[in-house]
Amino acid sequence: MELAHQILAIAGLGAGATTVTPTVLSGGSTLNTVPAFASVGVDVRVAEVAEQERVDAAMHALRPVVPGTRLDVVGGPNRPPLEASMSASLFGLAQELAAGLGLPALTSASVGGASDGNFTAGVGCPTLDGLGAVGGGAHADHEHVLVSELPSRTALLRALLEAVR
Repeated sequence: MELAHQILAIAGLGAGATTVTPTVLSGGSTLNTVPAFASVGVDVRVAEVAEQERVDAAMHALRPVVPGTRLDVVGGPNRPPLEASMSASLFGLAQELAAGLGLPALTSASVGGASDGNFTAGVGCPTLDGLGAVGGGAHADHEHVLVSELPSRTALLRALLEAVR
C-alpha cells in the first residue's frame, strides 16, 4: 500500500517537459501475504541540470504515508542532461553543412534521453546526439531504420567530422 502512495507522488513530480515515470515494480512473494518489501524504479527525463536537481531533492524528501512503513530512497541522477546550449554552435554548423550538401533542413529535437552524449556535454564538450540512422519506433517492436536515408546521413556526418577536425 505504501508503494502505491509513493508511485502517485513520484509520478506527480513531472512538470512541463520533465517526465518522472515509475517503471519496474516488484514486491511480495505470495498472494495471501502482505509484502514485507516492495520497490519501484523511476525514469526521469529533464532538459536542464536545475530541473534534475529539483526532482532529485523532491524524491529524497518523500516520506512514508502508511503508519508502520519505512521508505528508503536510493540512487539519484546517473548522468547530466544534454542541455540545448551544449549543442547550439555545433548544431548550427551541422545545419549549414546539410544545406551545402543539398539535404533537407535539419531540425532539432529534445527527447530527454540518456546517451553517452550526456556525459560529454556535461563536461563542456559541444555535443550532438542523434546523428545516426533515420527511422522511428525507438526501443519498440516497430523500431526501424530508413535505409534510403543512410547515404545522406553518412555524407553529413563525414562533412561534420571534416569541419571540426
